[in-house]
Amino acid sequence: MSATPAGGLPCRLVVCRDCCCGSPKVTGVDHAAQTERLRAAAPVRVSGCLDVCDQANVIVVQPSAEGRAAGGRPVWLGLVNDPAATEDVVSWVREGGPGVAPLPDILGLYVFTPLARRRSGGS
Repeated sequence: MSATPAGGLPCRLVVCRDCCCGSPKVTGVDHAAQTERLRAAAPVRVSGCLDVCDQANVIVVQPSAEGRAAGGRPVWLGLVNDPAATEDVVSWVREGGPGVAPLPDILGLYVFTPLARRRSGGS
């Protein structure tokens, strides 16, 4: 697991593993291996359905204490369906994640805003 940043808690990851994400509906993905790879970089919480099935597989990168203090907010990543994308997430988290390290351009292709947040104007 990655070292805890000077500001306290590290980034945390939430992976959706329910009705679409993490299921055979998303073919060609070793969901267990993906989850374990992410766990090697940061604490991972496995969630039930996050209600964004059109974006399966979903990973939410929550900022560390340091990142949140710097203005970082959770980043929702969708369609993270191949090992290269998983490695991009791992690399960013190890660099500090939201609020600490800039979002790599390649991960910008995976970012989305959940509909409920769009309706409420939240981030």
